[in-house]
Amino acid sequence: MALFEYFPNYIWNLSVSIAMESGAQIGEIIDMCQPIKDAAASGADAGTPAFMKQWAAMGDKLVDLAAEDEARGRLISASNKLERAALYLITAERMQGHGHPGRQETYAKALATFEKSTKLGKINRERVEIPLEQGFMPALYTRAEGEGPHPVVVYCNGLDSCKELLYWSRLPEALARRGISTLCVDQPGSGETLRLQGLPVDPHSEHWASKAVDWLEARPEVDPKRIGMTGISLGGHFAPRAVAYEPRFASGACWGANHNWLEVQHKRMKREGENPVPHYWAHVFWAFGASDMDDFLAKAEGMNLNGHMDGVKVPFLVTHGEKDRQISVDYAHDCYDQLVNSPRRELKIFTAREGGVEHVGADNMAYGRDYIADWFAETLSGNLGGGNVA
Repeated sequence: MALFEYFPNYIWNLSVSIAMESGAQIGEIIDMCQPIKDAAASGADAGTPAFMKQWAAMGDKLVDLAAEDEARGRLISASNKLERAALYLITAERMQGHGHPGRQETYAKALATFEKSTKLGKINRERVEIPLEQGFMPALYTRAEGEGPHPVVVYCNGLDSCKELLYWSRLPEALARRGISTLCVDQPGSGETLRLQGLPVDPHSEHWASKAVDWLEARPEVDPKRIGMTGISLGGHFAPRAVAYEPRFASGACWGANHNWLEVQHKRMKREGENPVPHYWAHVFWAFGASDMDDFLAKAEGMNLNGHMDGVKVPFLVTHGEKDRQISVDYAHDCYDQLVNSPRRELKIFTAREGGVEHVGADNMAYGRDYIADWFAETLSGNLGGGNVA
């Protein structure tokens, strides 16, 4: 297994692969990428305006085609097109540098398109707002199938993802089939919380994760004793820390073990390993509310899980791709080895035999998605598909 390597740089290929795993159509991918293949040769950063132009144009075309479906009463078809339009607009926006002209407008259009797709298609997700100490945390709530009260998993972003991409990973769908609800959050420093409220990353993830638990505990359809936590990419740092410091979590997992992210930054300054997005340092300064490198490193000082994992006293799963080019597989072993007080710990390294070997399974997310969903089904008493729901 490998990424779909259409371009001569990793960052562009990663974005295309994530889009493909999130529901893109290959023909539309080719139509968007062919005109910008030469632009990619000038580097991951320089060609991003051309990338945004092509991907946003495809999004706009699909919005127009969806309007034609809607006018004929074909609402499911309209929703399907709007879903892909939102995906392409979010991908276009994600690839731009902070402050790039048109970025805000593209993001706003993506959110509106996603919301309309939800409504027309009657998709199992509800946008909710979770109060924080300052502002609020937008989230997408996907409900489990069957009678409740149900277990639920809080699912958080990485550095440059958003709740919509979390939903498109299809983990919420996989969990719903197993009798488990999902709350996909735009935690501080990501998605809407960063873009529309200016709330930066909080390295102490238990602060906002605990607010999600508070919100869930007040819901009658939620079993408050069966709340889990997971995260993807940099969420593989936030989720373990949250579980270590929030005792109400009953189980945890990480999709990519971002155990010592501060160390990763020092490696990236030496150009060791790949970056997840173009204009990388501008993005992390924005996400952390930092003015320069010294300020960023000071704010990121707490992004190291060494000395914290002994606080995890519930079942915990660590997953990682063996050929992750961003985050060393060694960090997965570090995280697992330090889970000394977990009553059930597991380390799953995805290999070439199955796939999912790249960062967060961007080459094939099916294996990570099913493995994590099964883990929560086992540890939160969900449904593994054998017909028995606890």
